Amino acid sequence: MTTVTLGKTGITVNKNGFGALPIQRITKEEAAKLLRKAYDGGITYFDTARAYSDSEEKIGYALSDVRNHIYLATKTAATTAEGFWKDLETSLRLLKTDCIDVYQFHNPAVCPKPGDESGLYDAALKARKQGKIRFISITNHRLAVANEAVDSGLYATLQFPFCYLCSEKDLELMEKCKKADMGFIAMKALSGGLINNSRAAYAFQAQYDSVLPIWGVQKEHELDEFLSYIDNPPVMDDEIRTLIENDRKQLFGSFCRACGYCMPCPAGIEINTCARMSLLLRRSPSHLQLTPEVQAKMMKIKDCLHCGHCMSKCPYGLNTPELLQRNLKDYEEVLAGKEILPGNF
Repeated sequence: MTTVTLGKTGITVNKNGFGALPIQRITKEEAAKLLRKAYDGGITYFDTARAYSDSEEKIGYALSDVRNHIYLATKTAATTAEGFWKDLETSLRLLKTDCIDVYQFHNPAVCPKPGDESGLYDAALKARKQGKIRFISITNHRLAVANEAVDSGLYATLQFPFCYLCSEKDLELMEKCKKADMGFIAMKALSGGLINNSRAAYAFQAQYDSVLPIWGVQKEHELDEFLSYIDNPPVMDDEIRTLIENDRKQLFGSFCRACGYCMPCPAGIEINTCARMSLLLRRSPSHLQLTPEVQAKMMKIKDCLHCGHCMSKCPYGLNTPELLQRNLKDYEEVLAGKEILPGNF
């Protein structure tokens, strides 16, 4: 079994974290079955957030009886101390625990620090003193904020997008965390579903002994793949290396990661689906993207107000309105009979 230690926290777990965002989309019993199978298979790190609707409740329901054998990580998107305490108490109740191992500020626009106007970090210090959290941590999609968090020395771990589509600056950030003895947790390890080869995704992560990937799991067959890698971890070979090189040629650069921080859209556009439709058509069964329901979502792009709301919130600096229009044009061409070929958009 390959393990990862999250920096100075001393938390050591199998190199497979369970990302519990997708279990919002399945029933309580289905989620419980999935979570128990993950635990029984050797996964002990479970990541959720207050913002993930009923994800925390499902984890508490499924795993409270083995609480002493697992690590729980959750997040608050609060911007005030009052909101922090409300979120924390709710998370503790739903997770059925009296202490959260890794409590993270959820993608803040600025890096919370002691004594700042928000009072967030001071609240976290008080919560840690009270024994309600063990480690103060942070997640982010912005390189500037992430680097500031590492440089500050205030955080035990950083959760950041990291996959084989990452940039040199992302790699530098990961190495910076390692040198600072700060845990590095890789979110979007499958790039929001655009990476469809889990072996390649795992082999990439396996190259970095300080990185804990969080796999977003919704279906049992997805979980089975990652559980199989506990005893038989994929390694980087020529076949996987070629696949990664081809994917980087097709995907690297200005593509939507489906993080959802641009939402909600004032015009009602489901941006985090529509802005990557061209890629979804070519990297998943295309018929799933051509249903009347999806067509209606794509046609909403015509209602775009060009207000700039999405651009101002995109942590990757994408020209989202332009990206939406390109995807709509390609989608309409596919509906009209255009052949779907890899990279043909």
